[in-house]
Amino acid sequence: MLEDGLSYPVRGDWVGRILIGGVLGFLSVLLFPVFLLMGYWVRVLEKTVAGDDEPPEFDEWGDLFVKGVIGTVIGLAYAIVPTIVYSVVVFGLIGVGIGIGGDGGGLLAGLGFVTIFASIPLVLLIYYIVPAALTNYAREGTIGAAFDIGAIKPVLLSVDYLLATLFPMGVALALTIVNSILAATVIGVVLVPFVGFYANVAIFRMFGNAFAKVSATATSQSATASASV
Repeated sequence: MLEDGLSYPVRGDWVGRILIGGVLGFLSVLLFPVFLLMGYWVRVLEKTVAGDDEPPEFDEWGDLFVKGVIGTVIGLAYAIVPTIVYSVVVFGLIGVGIGIGGDGGGLLAGLGFVTIFASIPLVLLIYYIVPAALTNYAREGTIGAAFDIGAIKPVLLSVDYLLATLFPMGVALALTIVNSILAATVIGVVLVPFVGFYANVAIFRMFGNAFAKVSATATSQSATASASV
C-alpha cells in the first residue's frame, strides 16, 4: 500500500500535473485554489475506488471546483460538531470552576485545563473519519453518501483502513521534516507546495485503496452469504 501510494503521483504525464498542483498550492492564500486542490483530492479518491491506477488530470475545472467545495463542506461538518461539543465542555468546566472558587472550583477549572489536551485525540478522530466520508462521497457522487454511517462504519473498523491511516501519518511526518529543511533556503521555500502536492496525492491514494479493498471484501462476503441461503 505504501509503495503504491508513493509511486502513484509520478505515473503518466506527472511533470505537468505536479507543476499545476504546486502552483495551486503556492496560490492557496487566495482561497479559490484551495477548492481546486480539494476537488483534485476527491477525484483521486474517485478514480482509485473505481480501479483506475493512473492519477487524474487537471481538467473540467468547474467540476473540480464543485467537488472541492462539497469536499470542504463535508470535512467541516465532521469537524465542527465534535469541536463545538468539546469546546463547550472544556470552557464550561473552566468557567464554572472559576465562578465557584475554592478547592472544588479549582478542581473543576483544573479538569477543564487538563481536558484541553484531549484535543489531540479529537483531531486524530476527525482525521480518521473524514477521508472515509470523502471516499464514499467520491464513489457515490452524492453528499448524503458522506454521512452514510452504515457504509462507512465497516471501513473505519477495518485493519486495512487503520494501516492506511498510519502510513499517511508517516508520510506527513516525513513531509514536515522535508519542508523544514526546504524552508531554510529561498529555493527550498518555492519547492514546498510542490512537495506537499505530491505527498497529498499519495496520501489520498492510500485512503482510496483501503476503502476500495474493504468495500470489495464486504461485497464478496455479502454475495457468498446470499448464495448460501
